Amino acid sequence: MSPERRLAILRLLALLFVAGVTVVVFIFRDQVQHLARYGYVGIFLITMIANATVFIPVPGVMVVFAMGAIFNPFLTAVAAGLGGATGELSGYLLGFSGQGMAERSQLFLQIYNWMAEHPRSTDTMILILAAIPNPFFDLAGIAAGMLKIPVSRFWFFCSIGSIIKFILFAFLGRTILKIFL
Repeated sequence: MSPERRLAILRLLALLFVAGVTVVVFIFRDQVQHLARYGYVGIFLITMIANATVFIPVPGVMVVFAMGAIFNPFLTAVAAGLGGATGELSGYLLGFSGQGMAERSQLFLQIYNWMAEHPRSTDTMILILAAIPNPFFDLAGIAAGMLKIPVSRFWFFCSIGSIIKFILFAFLGRTILKIFL
């Protein structure tokens, strides 16, 4: 089998995997929140599943907010950040597959072009976009996959940004829920 054919098959499998995960998570989105009873592992799994969907929101941030009041907020944020970054690999795989659904989006083109023109700053951009609560991070993941940024680099900087974001939500949850409970 030629390398081009192998790559085409790998890209098709990546696309099918992302589509399958998105459909399954959407169907079972109400049951996902029951994983919180498993502590930090549950928080990891919830945020991984919530971030594995591409362009379909699943409420992982609210679980981190609530779990920050129950568990150590810093450890909650670390578990959530690592889970979130692992889930974000679905967008990366979608971009790697060459089937970027967002290629016609003006915002996607801006992110993609910026990352392509500033390769030394892509790590910082991934970290900042992961740290800011926004629904557009999937676009950065797709762009990173299309640009063939090493998956380990993407995951590392996405993890750091996600941990920063979830520290805010976990401590906010602890503070607000402690006031009212």
